[in-house]
Amino acid sequence: MNGFTKKSIGTLTLGEKLKKIRSERRISLSDVSRNTNIQVKYLEFIEDGIYDKLPADVYVRGFLKSYAEFLNIDENALIKLFEKEKEIKKNFHLSKSKKENGKNNFKFLKPLKINSFVFTPKIIAGTLITILVIAGFVYLYREIGSFASVPKLVVLSPEQNAVISGSSILVEGITDRDAKLSVNGQPVVVNDEGNFRESLILQSGSNVISVKSVNRFKKETEEIITVQAVFEENNSEDETENANAQKENLQTEGVNLEIRVDAGPVQISVESDGNLIFNGTVLSGGTQTFSAKEKIVVDSGKASGTFIKFNGKDIGTLGEKPNAIKGVTFTKDMKY
Repeated sequence: MNGFTKKSIGTLTLGEKLKKIRSERRISLSDVSRNTNIQVKYLEFIEDGIYDKLPADVYVRGFLKSYAEFLNIDENALIKLFEKEKEIKKNFHLSKSKKENGKNNFKFLKPLKINSFVFTPKIIAGTLITILVIAGFVYLYREIGSFASVPKLVVLSPEQNAVISGSSILVEGITDRDAKLSVNGQPVVVNDEGNFRESLILQSGSNVISVKSVNRFKKETEEIITVQAVFEENNSEDETENANAQKENLQTEGVNLEIRVDAGPVQISVESDGNLIFNGTVLSGGTQTFSAKEKIVVDSGKASGTFIKFNGKDIGTLGEKPNAIKGVTFTKDMKY
């Protein structure tokens, strides 16, 4: 006998892989749920491989995407593994069903009969006309159904009455791919699969988020979500002095811009030294600070509702009218 020992090589399932990564990083399911807004029971179903209790696949893909982003792993690998395992389970159940019902599946061969039916131009024409009529009825039925129904709208995050620690939040979900979607009145892009996501700047306390989907027949679905934003306050005098010193240095050396929205929401886009650093919707009362070495360029969906502080000095709004404004540039050499 040789000195080698046989070992079995196993392949981890999707749930086992997620559970292993979680255990190695000492992360609980509650931690995952809190950071991804996925209900704990769905996380348990995924890890235990109980796929028949999960919602539709499109939602599960969204769960896996958020889970992967939180763990900082490849989302495509998780989705492919999920689809593979689900197909294996489906084939297993079909095979088992056929095996159970296969005892009485033997059939005797029947005598071959020659059909005397012959296709004629008249029969072919009649068949084509029948197919066209049926197709027309199906199309009309679908159009009438679309006209009568409201668009699908599922907001995956945030959850109703969620408590957010910070000044920003990501709103994401699923709707009809041809629908027009808006978050607090601001248009949001919907991709070819019907997915959408938008970053919002919150104000301290209660924030109301309105997500509305309108289809081509002007039918609409709206979800109203309320979240609580809690901002962490720094009560240390030393840290406050250091922050003020850093702010004074930044004002001297570069560009420091504070953007505040009043009578929002307002769509804001900010570039710092040629790099896009923010593009999202800012709610009424929301404030955001940006810095750059050379210049900052601001786009706003409502000039009169966008207030600016440049290097610590309040310079008012971007414009007097409530229309959109683009390309407003602030450089370190500007004087106010």
